Amino acid sequence: MATLLAVFAHPDDETFGPGGTLAKYASMGVGVHYACATKGEAGEAPAKLLRGHPDVASLRATELECASRILGIKEVHFLGYRDSGMPGSQDNLHPQSLEQAPEQEVVGKIVALIRQIRPQVLITFDPHGGYGHPDHIKIHRTATEAFYAASDPERFPEQRERGLPPHQTNCLYYTAFPRRALRFWIFTLPLLGKDPSRWGANQDIDLRMIAQWSQKITARIEVRRFLPKKLEAAACHRSQTAPMRDFPLPNWLRTWLMGVENFTRVHPPTEGRIRADKDLFAGIHPEEDPTPGRPKAEAERH
Repeated sequence: MATLLAVFAHPDDETFGPGGTLAKYASMGVGVHYACATKGEAGEAPAKLLRGHPDVASLRATELECASRILGIKEVHFLGYRDSGMPGSQDNLHPQSLEQAPEQEVVGKIVALIRQIRPQVLITFDPHGGYGHPDHIKIHRTATEAFYAASDPERFPEQRERGLPPHQTNCLYYTAFPRRALRFWIFTLPLLGKDPSRWGANQDIDLRMIAQWSQKITARIEVRRFLPKKLEAAACHRSQTAPMRDFPLPNWLRTWLMGVENFTRVHPPTEGRIRADKDLFAGIHPEEDPTPGRPKAEAERH
């Protein structure tokens, strides 16, 4: 069975980022798995949303369960860490936080998951962690290392005794911020009395800073047909702010802004002039090509 593994830090990362892409591949029969490092404990939530939940972690885990069901995610795998919050916060110092976790411990957990579910494609954050959150950046580092370590029999050899032999995942992708939407919100938010440098439920996203980062786009996944699912999944994350949900837009504008999700292929590396792929499984050999319904002739053209 074709398998895709997304590795991110918090509940909602799977939806607000590549939600359309995950829904698209799930609809094609790909087994989509989500490795979530934390339960978003450092986020804030209105008291009315916390009713029936002992804490923020419980609420956000429930929100993730709702979103995953809508997107068609086969299974969510929590890595068992606590949200570290933003730099300088007390949450950074919590002994169970992702920030305090030994790097190789995190790598080992992701390697074990890769060897267990044996994906052909792995998606994670870019080197900036999307918008600079320290948990995002740490997951970028550890997931990238785990991608390569999972195929090395010398790394984490004790996992073989648990029935987890080495596995080489075919393709590694980083998410890329949608530049069109970025420029739109930087222009529009001041008109609405909002500061683009303090965006999000926790006002911790600096859109102007993100606009200065350079990202190489090597895959553009068309997801217009799956925007309703992405918006429905976003509505599950009621405790978090999302421009796609909190600022109603005309359908044509929403489609223009969100109809394509961008990625950077890291492995196999891209060289020379870049032609953006339209399929995250494009680099996989025809005999191993797992994309359901894809004609072999089309696969061979890649």
